[in-house]
Amino acid sequence: MVSIVGASGAGKSTLLQILGSLSRPDAGTVKIDGTDLFSLSDKALAAFRNRKIGFVFQFHHLLPEFTAVENVMIPALIAKTPRAEAKQHAEELLTLLGLGERFSHKPSELSGGEQQRVAIARALVNQPKVLFADEPSGNLDSKTKGELHRLFFELRDRFGITIVIVTHDKELAAMSDRVVEIRDGQIL
Repeated sequence: MVSIVGASGAGKSTLLQILGSLSRPDAGTVKIDGTDLFSLSDKALAAFRNRKIGFVFQFHHLLPEFTAVENVMIPALIAKTPRAEAKQHAEELLTLLGLGERFSHKPSELSGGEQQRVAIARALVNQPKVLFADEPSGNLDSKTKGELHRLFFELRDRFGITIVIVTHDKELAAMSDRVVEIRDGQIL
C-alpha cells in the first residue's frame, strides 16, 4: 500500500494517471508486471490496462442505467470473459464487499459508500496486479471513510495486490506501507 500525498496542484493525480497509463510521460518509462506500458500500441495498452490495472476514483463513474452487478461485470465482458463467469465473479466480489443484497440496485439506489464499493469491485473484477485510487474516500463521511480505508488493507492482504492511493487523508497515509510526498511536481 503506497499513499501519494501533497498539496492540491502538486502533481499527485498527474503522477497517478501516468502510472496507470491514462497519460503519457514526457520522458522515462513505466513498467508494470515487467511490461513497458508506453512501448505498447494503443490497442495493446488498452488490453493491458483492462487486464492488469484497476482504477477507483473519488467520483465513482458508475453507469446509471446498469445495476451494481452489471457495472462490475463491464470490464470482464470487455476482456471477453464469458458472461456467466463474469456475473459469478462480480457477485462474489460484491458479496465480499458487503453488497450481497444489492446486486440489482442501480447507482441512484445506493449510498455513496455502497457506490464506492461497487467501483472497487469493478476495479478488481479482472484480478489486476495493481489498483490505483484517486482520493477514493474524498466525498465520504468519516465513518464510511474509515471502513473504506480498512477495506483497502483487507483487499491488499486477500488478493496480494499493490494499491497506490492519492490522498489528502493523513490517517490513511499514516497506515500505508510507504508514503510518497510530492511538491511542485517533484517527489520529495
